[in-house]
Parts: sequence; structure tokens; C-alpha cells
Amino acid sequence: MIPRSTLSIAGVQHGRLHDHLFPGDGREAAAILLCAPTPGPRFKLVVRDVLLVPHAECARRERDAITWPGIYLEQAIDRGESEALAIVLLHSHPGGLFAFSEIDDASDRVTIPALFQAYGEQHGSAIMTPDGAVRARLYASDLVAAPVDLVTCAGDDIAFWWGDAAFCAAPIDKPVAFTGAMTAELGRLHAVVIGVSGTGSIQAEQAARLGFGRVTLIDFDRVEHKNLNRILNTTIADAQAARLKVDAFADAVTAYRGSGVALPCAESINTRDAVLAAAQGDVLFCCVDSLDARHIADLIAAAFLLPLFDVGVVIPVRKTLHGLAIADAVGRIDYVQPGGATLGDRQVYTPESLRAEYLRRAAPAAHAQELDAGYIKGAVEEAPAVITLNMRAASACMTEFIARAYPFRLEPNRGYARTMFSLAACDEDHFREDSFAKARNPAFARGAREPLLGLPALAKPNTGGTT
Repeated sequence: MIPRSTLSIAGVQHGRLHDHLFPGDGREAAAILLCAPTPGPRFKLVVRDVLLVPHAECARRERDAITWPGIYLEQAIDRGESEALAIVLLHSHPGGLFAFSEIDDASDRVTIPALFQAYGEQHGSAIMTPDGAVRARLYASDLVAAPVDLVTCAGDDIAFWWGDAAFCAAPIDKPVAFTGAMTAELGRLHAVVIGVSGTGSIQAEQAARLGFGRVTLIDFDRVEHKNLNRILNTTIADAQAARLKVDAFADAVTAYRGSGVALPCAESINTRDAVLAAAQGDVLFCCVDSLDARHIADLIAAAFLLPLFDVGVVIPVRKTLHGLAIADAVGRIDYVQPGGATLGDRQVYTPESLRAEYLRRAAPAAHAQELDAGYIKGAVEEAPAVITLNMRAASACMTEFIARAYPFRLEPNRGYARTMFSLAACDEDHFREDSFAKARNPAFARGAREPLLGLPALAKPNTGGTT
């Protein structure tokens, strides 16, 4: 079943928390999470900020108990009240118990009411075990607790910790890659595919066939005869009727997975409805041919702490005495973890390239001689025969997700932030996360704060873009 509630933590935050909560003395330690809510239907909290409680400030720190210093609860309230952030009190279980103890329950009966006296409709508590697993629960104002169905962490690896393991002394073992157990877990997760065309339709097909419980399809475009040679699950009838790509694809998925799996969103990703639909996912796959759409995907991943997999292909050509010749056939797969190097940091797009793309749309006549908007750079092709290249790239992209969520590589995943392959050179190169300079990201853990993604054009109607 798709979770009804989720707490999302970035890998960079999780690393800080783990180092603080397990200093090596075998005693409990504490931290406070300030979390931004995301509009439903699934209730999601993204960790906006982390407040580490100094070990010496806790009057009592034992192997199975800790006392929360009131001054740090007050600091959390001061930080969170202006934006109505949910406060989650996190402490460690050095002994490895992956459940809330009676001592935890008693502690919450003292601390949680103090949070509600200050502000808010939902606050909670959480525990972390030495292996880094996190379990959380949320209290409503009536002080009745409900487990958080899923806690996610997107770092070099992607972790899913499920609330229905509440009676286990340790987290359920991570499923092994490429097994039925992996399929079963994917059945509880929600994939979002932005762009359902050449590479996107292949990406969406893989997501549906692998067993994702929900696959949201975001694309505003319609099926044409010229793209039937590379968009899976489209037909002549779809082209004749100029059907929306997402509707045609969703019907195909329904035929072999049943209803309710494929969720079509016939919008551009730079619309408010599409952004909110994407925010409901657990993983983003960006398969677009515009830089602006990649920029928006970048912002969504950062704001809602979602892992992002971006795929792109290009076929540069060169001039010869006899006309044009293929210079290469190239694919690129980028994995972007929240708090890590963004697609912008990696120069997939730049302010200058975004502006140039806008000018091409706004003043196409002024750019009539530019031939860099299609698959084959330097040549105009209405129906490029690129499905083999698209399939190679899309397969590598989905396999990258599997490698992160169900690690099987012989080397750490941190060395594979980007993969580039050249079919002409029969070569594949990999780039480490640390090889990209990382700039400050104002969208990080923003959640659904208005204006959405920090863009006035996406502000809630009638709010005027105010926060």
C-alpha cells in the first residue's frame, strides 16, 4: 500500500545527525528536526533544519534514557513558529531497538504537550538506531500518536524505512536488487516521470513493469505521427486523434497493471499543478528536452528532498566533403541527491543557456538558423531514428536508481554521480559527487512554502507570491 505519511531526510542531514547521535559513548543523544509540510493527498514532511542538542546540556544521558533540555525546545519553537513547521524530537537508541520504548512514551507525554502549547497542529518524535535507520511518529493536538508510514533518506544510497516494522528489534532487511522482494517494495513507492516522449516513455515503461505502485506521468504534449517511431505504447489511432501522450501511455499501463497505477498529469512541469503532483512522489525521473524543465525538476528535488535521475542523449554531427556524418552518439545520466550538486552546479544548464532557450521560444524568427533543439545537433530531423540510443540511456538511468535503492555495485555509489557513455568510442566515464562544485541552494528543503519553489509564477492564486 502506498504510504499515507512520509518523513523525508536528505543524506547530508542524515550524516550530521548520525555523527551527533552516536558519539561512541554508548549513551542516548538528541536532536530536533524542523519539518516543512507538503500538501496531500499524502502527508509529507521534509526536514528543513536540524538542531543538534549538545550532549552536555542533557541532564540525563543513559543507554536507554535521555532528558530534553527545555532551552532547546524553546529554540526549536522560536525557529519553527513563523512558518508553522512541525517539530520532531529525535534521539538515538544505542542498543539498536527499532521501536519506541515505554521510557520514550513517558518522555513524549512531557515534551510533546509543550510544543502544542506554543503552536501547530502536528508534532512528533523519532528514534535512530546505530545503522542509521529512523522510525517516526506524529501526534495530533489531541496527543494521540500515529506512526509515520515511511521515512526516506536520499544520499549516496537511497533508504526506505517502513513504519509497519514497528514490532521488530531491527529494520526489515533491505530487499536484494532484481528480486521479487524488490518488486514488492517498489509496489509501495511512487515514481514520477517528467516528460513521456522518447526516453521518458521508456523510463515510464520500466517503472510500471518493475512494479512501482504509482507512476505519475507529466507531459503536456500530444502524440504525432512523426514520433510514433520512438514513443512506446502509442499508436496510429493516438496520432490521428492527437491524444495527450500521458493519456495514451496511462491507458497502456492500465491494460497490464490495472487501474490506479498510472496517473496522467497533462501539464507542463513549470505549472503549479504539475509541481504539486511531482512532490507526491518518492523518486523523480527527468526525461525532457528543455533546459527550463530540467531547472524546475532540479528545484522540485531540492525543495521536497527527492532523489532525481536526469537522462539526456545527443547525436552531434560533423561536416565532410560528402555531407554530414555522425560524430558521436552520447548519453548522460545524472543522479542528484538533495543537498548535493544540482544539475545547475553540473552545468547541465546555466543562466545564459536558460535565457537563450527562452529567446528561442519567445522570438523563434530571430533564431531560425539555430539547429540545436533536437536530437541530432546540426541537422533537422522530424522523426529521428533514435529509439536504440534512448533505450540504452533510459535503461542506464533506471539501473542507476536500482543501484542506489538496492546497492549491488562493487564500489561505493558516491563515485557514480554522473555517467557518460559514447557509442562511437565504445566508452563510458563516471564522475564522483565530489567532482562538482556545489553552490548554496535556496530551494533546499523549502517544501511547499509560498511562492512554490521560490518562483512568483508558481505562487498560490491570490497570495501575490507572499510567504
